[in-house]
Amino acid sequence: MSRSLNFCMITTFYPPYNFGGDGMGIYRLSNEVAKRGHKVDIIHCKDAYLSLNPKGPTGHFPNHPNITVHGLKSKLGFVSPLLTQQTGYPFLKSKKIENILSQKKFDIIHYHNISLVGGPKLLKKRKEITLYTTHEHWLVCPMHVLWKFNRELCKKRSCFLCSIVWKRPPQLWRYTRMLEKSLRNVDYFISPSMFTIKKHHELGLKIPFVHMPYFLPLSEENSYENYKDDEQKPHKPYFLFVGRLEKIKGVQNLIPVFKNYSGAELLIAGDGEFGETLKSLAKGNDNVRFLGRTNHCELRKLYKNALAVIVPSICYEVFGIIIIESFSMKTPVIVNDVSAPTDVVQESGGGYVYNNEKELIAVLDILGTRPEVRKELGEKGYNAYRKYWTEDNCMRIYFDLIHKIAQKKKINVLTEDELVKVSVS
Repeated sequence: MSRSLNFCMITTFYPPYNFGGDGMGIYRLSNEVAKRGHKVDIIHCKDAYLSLNPKGPTGHFPNHPNITVHGLKSKLGFVSPLLTQQTGYPFLKSKKIENILSQKKFDIIHYHNISLVGGPKLLKKRKEITLYTTHEHWLVCPMHVLWKFNRELCKKRSCFLCSIVWKRPPQLWRYTRMLEKSLRNVDYFISPSMFTIKKHHELGLKIPFVHMPYFLPLSEENSYENYKDDEQKPHKPYFLFVGRLEKIKGVQNLIPVFKNYSGAELLIAGDGEFGETLKSLAKGNDNVRFLGRTNHCELRKLYKNALAVIVPSICYEVFGIIIIESFSMKTPVIVNDVSAPTDVVQESGGGYVYNNEKELIAVLDILGTRPEVRKELGEKGYNAYRKYWTEDNCMRIYFDLIHKIAQKKKINVLTEDELVKVSVS
């Protein structure tokens, strides 16, 4: 006989108190688990978000009724996440977190980005099944992104000096065995990409990983049918960038290309601290337009009508959620050959990979002048999305992993196959 499971997701950021794709990945995972009849508690740190964005969150992110959200907020505000960042301990959040964990009998505790919500000391030895998803490279990089001195890919670590250059206080606990000892208390680690697993292993972190990519629920993809073929098309063809406006995202390398490119515009959807620099770089360039933060419905329309979505990242991306969002609208992608997005494109056949400006311009020309190529790549991307990056495939991986750990710990839970059989009967 099946029973619903109790999950606790612990993360620094959770929508609307989040900045990027990791928050959306956690949001979709939590709501999908809840939709399948399980109870999910979310613990996240409002103080961490507000210390970086005092204006507060925007956007509406409704949660399934089976979800309970605990947004932690201290009277000392930013001091709480700062203490955690510096010491590796939950400190001001410790009592609240442990109270929540003791109020319910949780089956699974799933850690996500814990850098400011609890640090490594949050990873205590527990009787529950414990999981950890590497949404970024925090386990091996104080700056999370392996972007050395805020100017280049990190190929040889100089963490103390790099933190100073980034204007972040160095974390002395990283020079102890605190992290190493804490990670032993996690049953299994999950990575959105094989690239990130390889990168963690290369940097000396020998921990057990399973690959479970991000997914886009079919309920979101099905909105594709709402956009009719006779919908008004844009006056001028365009390529699209979607994401945070940060140096590591590489948009600064696209703007000079489109200054002299007459075949299409570049539309940039998103905001961030690097935005003003990019706008200054694009000043006088009528071929580049900044759309600002764009809601989900408008993004879907932008994806659909774009010649392609460009992912020009110059850092080690963990996955690239915008790629599967693009594929769900049958739009191909063009990615800089640096990290995980390359694997997604090669696995799907849904786009092009480039290594320099000359190759990028050649790809722009192909997609701008040969609609049959765009259509073919879009179909390949869409088919791969339906095969690899929807909820059913990812939930099967997730629950099979939980079942594997439960067998080892002698805990009674069901696999996703068994859950499906029970729900059908």
